[in-house]
Amino acid sequence: MKTILSQAVAAEALGTAMLLAIVVGSGIMGERLAQGNVAIALLANSIATGAGLYVLIVIFGPISGAHFSPVVSLVAAWNDNSPVAHVLVYIGAQICGAIIGVIAAHGMFGLALIQTSLHVRSSFGEGLGEVIATFGLVLVILLTARFRAESAPVTVAAYITSAYWFTSSTSFANPAVTLARALTDTFAGIAPQSVPMFIVAQILGAVAATLLARWLVMVPPSKA
Repeated sequence: MKTILSQAVAAEALGTAMLLAIVVGSGIMGERLAQGNVAIALLANSIATGAGLYVLIVIFGPISGAHFSPVVSLVAAWNDNSPVAHVLVYIGAQICGAIIGVIAAHGMFGLALIQTSLHVRSSFGEGLGEVIATFGLVLVILLTARFRAESAPVTVAAYITSAYWFTSSTSFANPAVTLARALTDTFAGIAPQSVPMFIVAQILGAVAATLLARWLVMVPPSKA
């Protein structure tokens, strides 16, 4: 299927908006229904995010690649030598879409449309969690694309669902998601002062995963 840039960018914006509506909306619903039980709220949030992400990758993957994340777009460009202008447009669409998704979630639940999160996530452990979360996500994407491309919706969604639970940061693993979640003072929020550390950690994790994936699939020179 051939798509033009405008179609791909629209798919990235819409897909990222829907992803954030799922993340924030399910966080709000989960917290309300859990009545103070954080484990149940996180369970609801992670299941909804994983299920929604699976669907979004299936429907938007053929159009834009279903990146929904600046680090994924940058890694793809690094591997494919994509034009810088295309990558920047993708990233802009993802950030705008993410913010729209947060606003939509707030509107659905009758909350102030734009908020500032008070949920500080600034510990070393949470930063390390983001490095590991993003490292794992990018490694899953790259190796799945190499060996089982048709399985990408399942492997990515399954990884993110599990990473909600095994990482201390609950696996943001996405700069656009991180920026947008600073605008919600709900279960899924992150305080603005915590955003820079998370984004740096995500970049470090993505770079490390890309270098490792390249090494893992490197064809050794034949012996004479």
